[in-house]
Amino acid sequence: MADNNFIRYKIFEAFPEIEVFTTSKQSLIQKNVRFTGDDESSYKTNREELSRYLGIAAEQLVFPRQTHTATVCCIDDLPETEIQETDALVSNKKGLCLCVQTADCVPILLFDPVKKVIAAVHAGWRGTVNRIVANTIEKMKQDYGSDAADIRAAIGPSIGPEVYEVGTEVVAAARKSIPEVRKTLHKNSSGNFHFNLWEANRLILLECGLQFNNIELLSECSFKYDQKYYSARRDGVDTGRMVSGIMLR
Repeated sequence: MADNNFIRYKIFEAFPEIEVFTTSKQSLIQKNVRFTGDDESSYKTNREELSRYLGIAAEQLVFPRQTHTATVCCIDDLPETEIQETDALVSNKKGLCLCVQTADCVPILLFDPVKKVIAAVHAGWRGTVNRIVANTIEKMKQDYGSDAADIRAAIGPSIGPEVYEVGTEVVAAARKSIPEVRKTLHKNSSGNFHFNLWEANRLILLECGLQFNNIELLSECSFKYDQKYYSARRDGVDTGRMVSGIMLR
């Protein structure tokens, strides 16, 4: 497929058996794009455009209805109904493109090259402190026999720690659930905390048994790069979404 301003990840370059990407503002003709909703007409065109660029049928795109849960769903076939109340997908089936949408939250893409298992994770602050990525790794291990040491992970574009100021609720939750939490919370000159979602999820992945060199951080801030990424904090909740996807060929 043509690159068409898709973000790629070096950690997956050695694995031609998978397609992995994150879209940018320039990836699709449509702007302020969404890929799920109550009205199919609001997202059907967007899915069709994305699928054309990927060289697959729109029906191969699998999106959950994300609600900032820590719920993980295994996908063994094309779902007949919408996947509700779910923020991570796992599969070992070829031809299913597992996708999550983000606009400041963290997309995390996982691949086990030994057992041929893929996963796509949406982790905002709630998903992060509720350890959705750990739940996903556990699902890969229990349902598909993955060894965490074999899994590769890419942590994609999201709001960066220089920008992401949070309140006491987030700080308290992070302190309860994030390993080495001091590495993820930093006070600014006003005495308020900033939360590093990238590092928090990386630390959880390491705690789960992933190898240091098997984790890639893109380290690009969706808020800062206004020409490249959508940002709900910068532009409002009705702004568009990036899609991060992974598929076994």
